[in-house]
Amino acid sequence: MKIDIVRPSQLSKTDAAAWTALQGVDPALDSPFFAPGWAEAVERAQGGERSGTRIALIEDDSGQRAYFPLRLRGPTAMPAGAPMCDYQGLVAAPEFSLDARRLVGALGVDRLDFSQMLADQPVFSRYLRGQETSRAVDLSGGYQAYAAERKAAGSGLIKDLDKRRRKAEREVGPVVFEAYSRSQSAFEKLVAWKRELMRATHQTDIFEAGWPLRLLSEMFASRDPDFGGVLFTLSIGDRVAAAHLHLRGRHTIHAWIIGHDSAADRFSPGLLLFQDILKWMDTTPYAYLDFGGGDYRFKQQFANAGRQIGHGFVGRPSPATLIRAAEYGLRQAAEQMRLGRMSDLPGKAMRRLDLWRGLN
Repeated sequence: MKIDIVRPSQLSKTDAAAWTALQGVDPALDSPFFAPGWAEAVERAQGGERSGTRIALIEDDSGQRAYFPLRLRGPTAMPAGAPMCDYQGLVAAPEFSLDARRLVGALGVDRLDFSQMLADQPVFSRYLRGQETSRAVDLSGGYQAYAAERKAAGSGLIKDLDKRRRKAEREVGPVVFEAYSRSQSAFEKLVAWKRELMRATHQTDIFEAGWPLRLLSEMFASRDPDFGGVLFTLSIGDRVAAAHLHLRGRHTIHAWIIGHDSAADRFSPGLLLFQDILKWMDTTPYAYLDFGGGDYRFKQQFANAGRQIGHGFVGRPSPATLIRAAEYGLRQAAEQMRLGRMSDLPGKAMRRLDLWRGLN
């Protein structure tokens, strides 16, 4: 087996085409985060060569190739674009076999950390330390069939959203949806709403690092039909009430950065916008709206599909690996003690540290 490490900007057109073709073979890989364009955009946003963003080009003895984007940071590696990357995994044919520790050795690091790895990939599944459900909407039957299925499942979401839409129109004015908006002011409002929410909830302002905003701006300005961003907006009356910047794959829309005007909370404009996006998808090549990880109520309400993702690490014998193993040991022990919020503290500390490492 041969493993070469290259910068995304050095990826040949032949490899980029082969990579994209592999995505078409496996529906699980039809996500913008598995596209070569993602690693290339991350490298540009993080400053080129010094960013540490790399691609592992892996070729087995039969000539089959696989691709794995990542970022090298000192003695460890992490997903390319973390914490802005909602999925990680090996882009390869389903039967491709790889020793994950051999990959770590080829990277020249002691440890590979991951937070949202596809749980059913054999290469990494044995190294998972925990899993969660990543929820999605499968629209392969069309919006009307989806709405009927939600109603049959006992969900009152669609009916409630229709009522809120009528209420907004009655009390404020027309509710107007726009896809592929090129409004710079709407984009800036979305970023401002997101930053306001992070401050209000005492979360780290990811945009202070610089490169996440550069990445968002490039995705907003993108024109590539197979990869990039799409800004959706919902206006009530004469004001933008909600905006979403999602990522586009070939057949998948991935919910990425969402925000709304808190003054319009009573109408749930962000949920109305999701409903309009689902209706709009009926007229497009997109059949899958992916919400990513996180057990938020709105995801549970909309979702009729999903997949398992997991967090963990692969390491070689080293101090860095021992430290990570000890962190997970403490985390597991705390979670098993069921001490309420106290049991969550080690996990939160690990996630905060990983967030800081990814942003810097």
